[in-house]
Amino acid sequence: MTTPLQLLTDRGFVQDVSDPEGLAAAFDSGRVTFYVGFDPTSSSLHIGHLMGVMAMAHLQRAGHRPIAVAGGGTARIGDPSFRDDERVLLDDASVEANLVGYRDQLGRILDLSSSEAGLLVDNYSWLGSMGFIGFLRDVGKHFSVNQMIARESVRRRLEEREQGISFTEFAYQLLQAYDFAHLFESEGCILQLGGSDQWGNITAGIDLTRRIHGGQAFGAVWPLIERSDGQKMSASTGEALWLAADQTSPYAYYQWFFNVPDADAGKFLKLFTFLDLDEIAGLEAEAVSNPAGRATQRALAAEATRIAHGDEGLAAAESATAVLFGDEPFTDLDDVTLNDAFGSAPSVSLPRADIEAGIETVDLMVLSGAAASKSEARRLVSQGAVRVNNTLVADDSTVLDTGSLAGTATVVVKVGKKRYFLARFDA
Repeated sequence: MTTPLQLLTDRGFVQDVSDPEGLAAAFDSGRVTFYVGFDPTSSSLHIGHLMGVMAMAHLQRAGHRPIAVAGGGTARIGDPSFRDDERVLLDDASVEANLVGYRDQLGRILDLSSSEAGLLVDNYSWLGSMGFIGFLRDVGKHFSVNQMIARESVRRRLEEREQGISFTEFAYQLLQAYDFAHLFESEGCILQLGGSDQWGNITAGIDLTRRIHGGQAFGAVWPLIERSDGQKMSASTGEALWLAADQTSPYAYYQWFFNVPDADAGKFLKLFTFLDLDEIAGLEAEAVSNPAGRATQRALAAEATRIAHGDEGLAAAESATAVLFGDEPFTDLDDVTLNDAFGSAPSVSLPRADIEAGIETVDLMVLSGAAASKSEARRLVSQGAVRVNNTLVADDSTVLDTGSLAGTATVVVKVGKKRYFLARFDA
């Protein structure tokens, strides 16, 4: 039988473990309570966070108890780990608003129906009430400044930035360490999981737990993941894939996974789906024998989208994909999906009154940049080279109105096989 630690290792969630033998023994002895922290520094979780959520879900399905720590306290400080600049400090209202989205998204993947099944807690509930003097006395005395400075996340900021690091961010590791010690005492939590950039913070928490409570705790980290083509998976690079549908539509989410390189598809199936390893191996074998079928990418896109957006979101993504890459008119697509699908296409914003009054297709082609002149637009229409919302324009006198919109405000003009132009009537 596969042990929990081996399960995580086999799926790619383990880079380092503080005490592999001790942690394996803890899993063997019974149910383990563990935690992962998520600082609510934005209004939605993204794919980088999803690594942690999926690791938690796999352990929970194996019978163990997760605690998702929404870092309402630490988010007000900012983690300096592997950052070249200081985070913008968030006000209380922003943090609380962000926490609402996190709670909803975590609850879709983890069973948080009872405290016995799993917990979602906010570390502001214990950090917010701590006085500065008491914190220095009870926590700060256990930390060596020499060791804190030596940690790579701090050292890089001291050596590579002229302005160094603020005391606020420097103290972050004390707060995260105290989270671990607090959860050890209050919930019997003995394991913290995180990305490899959190190794120093996690080991600090293990040490603090031992010093304050005399307890044995463990830490494990997963590698930070990048696509083999070099595309980052990070909010800081602007390449984040958000779990909120209003920030990354189910269609865009589906397409991102469907278009991962072959070299990544099997690895991502292990990390971002619940398919068992034998089934994943079968999909990888099918992909080798029939690369054009893209079996791994199809399964990955479907399962990852279902996890993040549910069956309804997956159905919408697959329906949009079938329409956008098929011959059907763009009828039941929303403006967000259209923007995601044609985000790189030239676009123009036009007065809503224009489409309400009716606008000739040839005029729209000129306004959107699809044709340089009305005469060119008429010539393209006569050649059968123009489609509006994927419907062939057969008559150059065709008038478009609000019934011609693909979403609530969008018209997609296609010229030839690959040239797209968008007009948005929302001004």
